[in-house]
Amino acid sequence: MTGAAGRTPSVDTGRADQSRAAHSHTVLATADSEAFASLRRRPTARAERYAMGKALRHDVPRRSLGDWHARPDRPDPVSLIEESHRGRVAELVGVRVARMISSPYGFLRGTAVVMAADVASLPSTGIMPVACGDAHLGNFGFYASPEGELVIDLNDFDEAHPGAWEWDLRRLVASIWVAGRENGSSEDQCRDAVLACVAAYRDEVRLLADMPLLARSYNRLDVGRLHETATEKSLRDEIERSVRRARQRTSDRALPRFTTSHHGQRRIVQEPPLITRLPPAERDAVAEALDAYLMTLAPHWRRAIGGYTLVDVAHKVVGVGSVGLRAYVALLEGSAPDDVVFLQLKQARRSVLAPYVHGGSAWHDHQGQRVVEYQQALQTVSDPLLGWTTVDLPGESRLDFYVRQFRNSKGTIPLDAIDPAALTDYAGIVGHLLAKGHARTSGASMIAGYAGKGDKLGESFARFARAYADQTEADHALLVAAVRSGRVPAPEGSLERVGSAFRPS
Repeated sequence: MTGAAGRTPSVDTGRADQSRAAHSHTVLATADSEAFASLRRRPTARAERYAMGKALRHDVPRRSLGDWHARPDRPDPVSLIEESHRGRVAELVGVRVARMISSPYGFLRGTAVVMAADVASLPSTGIMPVACGDAHLGNFGFYASPEGELVIDLNDFDEAHPGAWEWDLRRLVASIWVAGRENGSSEDQCRDAVLACVAAYRDEVRLLADMPLLARSYNRLDVGRLHETATEKSLRDEIERSVRRARQRTSDRALPRFTTSHHGQRRIVQEPPLITRLPPAERDAVAEALDAYLMTLAPHWRRAIGGYTLVDVAHKVVGVGSVGLRAYVALLEGSAPDDVVFLQLKQARRSVLAPYVHGGSAWHDHQGQRVVEYQQALQTVSDPLLGWTTVDLPGESRLDFYVRQFRNSKGTIPLDAIDPAALTDYAGIVGHLLAKGHARTSGASMIAGYAGKGDKLGESFARFARAYADQTEADHALLVAAVRSGRVPAPEGSLERVGSAFRPS
């Protein structure tokens, strides 16, 4: 990456810019990021950064982080959703809408663009590590490390971008409250879960801020430690079940599920509209893009994957927020029919956070590269096959993609399967993981100084989470009304179907 957008901003540890940005939050200058480009310049001392963070409480009191009232000029959430549909595959927009209207949590999953606009207008410290941009409760999960060990971490980075740490934590605690309500938790139980999340975030960022810089980069949570960290038996039981399922999600085990043999050659099975075959010209464009993707891998992995042959490609719908963007699954075959790898190509567009960080003044050179580099920044270990490419579709503009393994023991803990006590336990785990990601990039000492050791931060975020859960339910009702009126398209019967927003079909 090049230009200002290609650098990870830090805060200016020499002085804080006390001016207010256009979006009503303090933005600290980023001059100190220059220190990370040379080993001959000493960054500001940890103690001084901690003191600066503590001093920020005077300008942005911690209690102010709990306030949420929809401002009079708040953008219409349905209009923002409609705007986000531009450039998506038109036939798939209805699938996305159907998943979003299933429940308030389904709505929250698909509306990072709405929440970005909301939180960017709220008080903020201006401390800006790399943010996930979509750190809701369902975007944490299992995957295999390069060594084959199962770990748990953040696992969605389509919106990753330098941004305020509060933005990620706001989205996470709001999603906990919305999910808790959907699971039947009381308001007090939702509050307990949010307090556990924020306390874990606060304690972990303080712990990591006191560690040597390199040591904090090695910190990770594997399955063994996760089971020890969980205190509720119901959560430990669900972890064990989820781990067993994740270990089954490998390319070789996916072969009979997703493919059939046609004249002696494997082909990906169609399941319209979720899995569809490609026209020859589009297939050729994806194949050419995969060759270019190889050059973004480390040399060893480039040679390893270069030994495979592409045998088929299909379009496969995934997630909620990504539905309608182009997403392909590619089947590669090695030196034997049962030696296979599935790769996934996902279209990457500009992060929803980007306009609120630097407006239209700076863009990443390649959005797929942005996703990959920020994923590697936030995760302790990442898929070794992460890379990026550009697909030149016939008659259309060139589209940026990132590439990863489709099946590398990925899995999640189903949120509709955990009780209120387990939700509180799990909320602490994901708070820990979010803090780990932020601390790996920038600002840990300042965040720790600002957060302090008590419960003030948690109390504020609990107030925000409850208020924003109410807002999410109101916004969800607006989208349902827009579907009923015909303003927003959705498949016939979508309003009548009852399904789980946690595990959409």
